[in-house]
Amino acid sequence: MAATKLRLAILDDYQNIAPEIFLQQFPNHEIEIESFPDTLQAKRDDQRAALIDRLQDFDAISTMRERTAFPATVLNNLPRLKLILTTGAGNAAIDTKTCHERGITVIGTGAKHIPKIPPSQLKPLPAGLQYTAEQTLALILAIAKDVPHNSKTLAAGGWQTNMTSSLAGKTLGVLGLGRIGSLVARMAILGFGMKVIAWSSSLTQDAANTKAAEIGLTPFDDVANAPAITAVVSKLDLFRRADFVSIHYVLSERSRGIVGREEIAAMKSTASIINTSRGGLIDEEAMYEAVKNGRIRGVGLDVFQEEPLAADSPWRHTKWGEDGAGCAVLSPHLGYADEVVIPAWYRESAEHLAEFLRGEGSEPVIVRPGKL
Repeated sequence: MAATKLRLAILDDYQNIAPEIFLQQFPNHEIEIESFPDTLQAKRDDQRAALIDRLQDFDAISTMRERTAFPATVLNNLPRLKLILTTGAGNAAIDTKTCHERGITVIGTGAKHIPKIPPSQLKPLPAGLQYTAEQTLALILAIAKDVPHNSKTLAAGGWQTNMTSSLAGKTLGVLGLGRIGSLVARMAILGFGMKVIAWSSSLTQDAANTKAAEIGLTPFDDVANAPAITAVVSKLDLFRRADFVSIHYVLSERSRGIVGREEIAAMKSTASIINTSRGGLIDEEAMYEAVKNGRIRGVGLDVFQEEPLAADSPWRHTKWGEDGAGCAVLSPHLGYADEVVIPAWYRESAEHLAEFLRGEGSEPVIVRPGKL
């Protein structure tokens, strides 16, 4: 490796900002960089072959978490590969077991260059959590106010054609009360006066009370000792009661498809579902049918089972809000695509690469094993 320059492939950098950041770390051009902004899907035979062909001659890869998959069928066909730099502390799209067997180092990023955002009188939170929570509320508001339909109507020369609804007093069902889910709950309660119920496979009311206290929420005053966040006993109960269901679960083999036809069928016709976590958590076909047929009011999606969303996807071509179809607010996985977060991750990846080339024992973020 010392005799020739290390060759780095930068994948899925949609905004084309990574090359400049890496070159700032290597001003003397000690490495060779080639960028591939178009995503190839490893699960498709033709694209997997193209992906292998693309990466054959590279020693290192910089990848944005879970945009390009690296199963064993890809890794075992990349003889030169020694290092994968991935953003984030977990990347379920990388077969880390095969990486270990092949001697491929995998290094993730933390929040080294990401500023903390302190909610009032609370301990600081990583900005990335804040931005995903903001995206969730943006989708909820866009559905409640039917922003897509009204914007399109206005652009076409029209004016008011429907009425919107308020969030105050509505029930938000949070599926997964982790760091992002609890932050969304806090915003919904304090910012919009919503009621919040929550469910996860292990959530108890005591745990929900503890989580609420950690994020500065106190019991409601209008009902004696009513909890700020109510833990519901069953997942179906959450779907039956909620006006908005927001998904905040980690994708794993156990959680894949955790929202299926039964859950969607249980929703009120006036309810909507929002997903800013991972597309694989929901039965996408069942969800599409429900909103397309007006069975539920709407969906707010920042994530999809396959990303980027295929050009021929029905999500792109359905006339939402027309002919009985509900409201669909779609965004291209913007929950963490922030002007602060992504450059910070690339800066940390570039530093890890410099340490790797110097043979230094850096302390990489542990990347959780993934299995496709």
